[in-house]
Amino acid sequence: MSARWESEGLQTVGIVCLVIMFLKLMHLLGLIDIAETESSDSDLELSTVRHQPEGLDQLQLQTKFTRKELQSLYRGFKNECPSGMVDEETFKTIYSQFFPQGDATTYAHFLFNAFDMDRNGSIRFEDFVIGLSVLLRGSVTEKLNWAFNLYDINKDGYITKEEMLAIMTSIYDMMGRYTYPCVREEAPSEHVDKFFQKMDKNRDGVVTIEEFIETCQKDENIMNSMQLFENVI
Repeated sequence: MSARWESEGLQTVGIVCLVIMFLKLMHLLGLIDIAETESSDSDLELSTVRHQPEGLDQLQLQTKFTRKELQSLYRGFKNECPSGMVDEETFKTIYSQFFPQGDATTYAHFLFNAFDMDRNGSIRFEDFVIGLSVLLRGSVTEKLNWAFNLYDINKDGYITKEEMLAIMTSIYDMMGRYTYPCVREEAPSEHVDKFFQKMDKNRDGVVTIEEFIETCQKDENIMNSMQLFENVI
């Protein structure tokens, strides 16, 4: 972890970690490698799962994936998640495998809540593929809205210092305490202060979605991170 990495703040790191780890999770679930052959199924296979996802036509309208891509994504999801859903503990277990040197539990909790759109304690295939569509093929504004939703822990439309500190601390915990050079204990709080100095335009103590998007769109590092994985699948 270099001095430059610390000086640039963690909002970019948070977005990059989000996308990279989401892709690693997809790889573990067998979702990255899209099959070259057409599926013999006329629609999603539903007989062996408890949760029945929406039909392909509806998911095509809600995402930017083709019918073939959705079929391949669903096969991979179903192979790893026969119930058709992923609960939070399973999600944390999968996610933590990529950070053996740290504790990814809290960050995985925040990420899980960002995907669990209907707040029912599980990620359905629809939740998963809609989030994937935004992160990989969404517009810059759609991706930033998704990131804002991750940071807005209580979903009240504002990012507070307390919420941002929780996110920053979870990222440091996930990266591990054995990085070099060592991370100072006060570093998360310092990054929260930098984040608000940059984002909180009217100095009212909270960051709105408008302030977040406007500031991010002017940050070259963040804009570059938004385009890293547009052609992954």
